[in-house]
Amino acid sequence: MKRFKGFVIKEFYHIFRDYRTMVILFGMPFVQILIFGFAITNEIKNAGIAILDNSKDAVTQKITNKILSSDYFKLEKNLINYSEIEDNFRKGKIKEVIVFEHDFAKKLEKEKKAGIQIIADASDPNTASMLSSYTLSIINSYQQEMMKYQKFPMQIEPEVKMLYNEELKGVFMFVPGTITILLMLISAMMTSISITREKELGTMEVLLVSPLKPMQIIIGKVFPYIFIAFSIAIIILLMGFTVFGMPVQGNLLLLLGECLLFIIMALSLGIFISTLCKTQQIAMMISMFALMLPTILLSGFIFPIENMPVPLQILSNIVPTRWFIIIIKAILLKGVGIAYIWKETLVIAGMTVIFIGLSIKKFKVRLS
Repeated sequence: MKRFKGFVIKEFYHIFRDYRTMVILFGMPFVQILIFGFAITNEIKNAGIAILDNSKDAVTQKITNKILSSDYFKLEKNLINYSEIEDNFRKGKIKEVIVFEHDFAKKLEKEKKAGIQIIADASDPNTASMLSSYTLSIINSYQQEMMKYQKFPMQIEPEVKMLYNEELKGVFMFVPGTITILLMLISAMMTSISITREKELGTMEVLLVSPLKPMQIIIGKVFPYIFIAFSIAIIILLMGFTVFGMPVQGNLLLLLGECLLFIIMALSLGIFISTLCKTQQIAMMISMFALMLPTILLSGFIFPIENMPVPLQILSNIVPTRWFIIIIKAILLKGVGIAYIWKETLVIAGMTVIFIGLSIKKFKVRLS
C-alpha cells in the first residue's frame, strides 16, 4: 500500500511540475467559459453608422436623436453628400448609412409622406439584417408616436438597400471566415510540431552541430510549409469561386499576396509555439485547442466585435484572424485596394516579425 501511495504521489508530482500542461488544463476552461459567456451574443450594440441628412429640419433631427439614443447605434460620421457613402463603407468603420431626403418635414406636412433610405453593409448579412430591422423598428415607433398628435395620417416610407450582398447570402460571410480559420489553424498546427518532433526524435543534435544559425533553421523549417499552405489557400479560394459563387471584386494578385503574408504569419506563430513546448502533444494542444476558440470567437467571423465587452474588444486586437478577415472581405466583396487595408496589412506584417523574432530568441542553442 505504501508503494502504491508513493507511486500515486510521484504521478502527481510528475503532472504538476510541467507548468505548461497545468496552464492548458486549468487555464483553457477558465478562458473559454469567459469567451463563450461574453462573446457569443446575437445582440447588436454600438454599431457604427453614418447619417446623410439632406433636409436638416426638426423632424429629421428628432428621428436621428431617437435612433442614436438606443444602445444599438453609434454615430461615426455625418455625411455631406451621397458620393461619400461608398468610400466610408470601404473604410470599414460604418455598418449602416441612414439617408433623409430633401425637404423631409415639408413633404411630410404637405404630401403626408416622406422617404428614408437605409443602406447596410451586407458583407456580414446577419448584422446588416439585424441593423436594418432595428432601424425600421425605431422609425415605426417614432411614426406611431407622431400619429397620436395628427388629425390626418402621415407616412414615413423607408427603403432598405443591402450593399455588396443584395441577396443576403450567408456564404459571403462564411467563405472568407472559413478561409481565415483554416489557414490559421492548419498553418500553426503544421509548424508547431516541427521543432518538438526534432527534440523527441533526438535529431536536434544534428541541427545543433551544423553550421546553420538559429534564424536559418527557423526559416528552413517554415519555408516548405509556405508552399503547402499557399496551395491549400488557392484550393479553398477556387472552391469558394466555383462551388459557392463567391465574387472577387478586387485585385486577385493583391488577394493572393495578402493570403501569403497571413500564411507566413501563422507559420511563424506555429514555430514560436514549437520553441516553447517540449513535446508534440503539448504543441498540438496549444496550436489546436488554445488557438481555436479565440481565433473563431474574437475574430469577428461570427459575432461582431463591437457587441463584446471592452476587455474582449481590446483582446481581439492581438488575434491575427480579426485583421485578415477585414482584409479578405474588403478585397472579395468591396473591391478595395491597398489604400484601404494598409493598416491591417501592417498589423499582420508586424505580428510576423514579432513571432519570428521571438522564435529565434527562444530557440535553444543547447539541448535542455
